Amino acid sequence: MDAKMMMAQHSNINNLALTSPYQRMMRFKHKSKAPFVVGVLTRPAENISQETNVYKDNWFDHLAINHLSKSVQASTGHSNNKSGYESLVEAAREAYKEFNSNQQKEVIIQALNRAFPRPILMLIRTILPPSKFAREYFAAFTTLFFAWLVGPSEVRESEINGKIEKNVVHIKKCRFLEETNCAGMCINLCKMPSQSFIKDSFGMPVNMVPNFDDMSCEMIFGQEPPPSTDDPALKQPCYRLCKIKQNHGRNCLS
Repeated sequence: MDAKMMMAQHSNINNLALTSPYQRMMRFKHKSKAPFVVGVLTRPAENISQETNVYKDNWFDHLAINHLSKSVQASTGHSNNKSGYESLVEAAREAYKEFNSNQQKEVIIQALNRAFPRPILMLIRTILPPSKFAREYFAAFTTLFFAWLVGPSEVRESEINGKIEKNVVHIKKCRFLEETNCAGMCINLCKMPSQSFIKDSFGMPVNMVPNFDDMSCEMIFGQEPPPSTDDPALKQPCYRLCKIKQNHGRNCLS
C-alpha cells in the first residue's frame, strides 16, 4: 500500500511539472469555490521606480513660479538662492520644517494673499458668484493657467445637484507632490490652504482629493471638502522615501 501511495504522489508531481503555470492556475480556479485576493498594491513600489516628468517652463511659467516663491519666502521669513521650481520647493520645505501644521496653512494663505492682489480677487468674486458657469470657468481657468504649478491637467465632469457639469480638474501627476515626495507637504502646504483660500477669496467651495498611489489629484469646484476628522487624505502615511521624514525623523502629517 505504501508503494501505491508513493507512485500516486510521484504521478501528481509529474503532472504538475508537465503543465504550464497558466494551466495550473486555471485548474485551481475551477476547483476553488470562493474568491480570493492575489495581491493589493497601495503604493507603486514605494516611489522607487516611478518616472519623473521633465518640465520645460516658458517665460510665463518662470515669472509665475518666481513670484509665488518670493511670496512664500516673504511669509516664512526665510529666503533661498535657488531658481525656478526648485526655489519654490525649497521655500515650501522651510515653511514645513519651521512651523506646525496649523501655522503652515496660515503661512501659505498669507503667501497667496501676497501673490494675488486683493482688489482683483474681490472683482472676480463679484462678477462670478457661485453658479454652474463659475464652477466650469474656475475648472477651465485652472487647467489653462496653472500647469506651471501642478503639472498637466484636464477638465472632467461630475454631478452637482443632479446635473452634469464640467467642474472637475484632474491633475494627471501633481508636480508639487512629485518634487516634494511628501504627503504632509501636499496636505498642509497645498490642499488645506488652497481650499480655504479659494473659498474665502471667491466664495467658491472646492474639494481637493489627492491620490498618493499615482500622485494624481482632483479639484472638485462646488463641492465642500469633508471635515478634517473625516478626510481620508489626512489619514494617509507618508512615502517611505520622504526626505523630510528621513532628515528630521518626524510624522509628516503632524
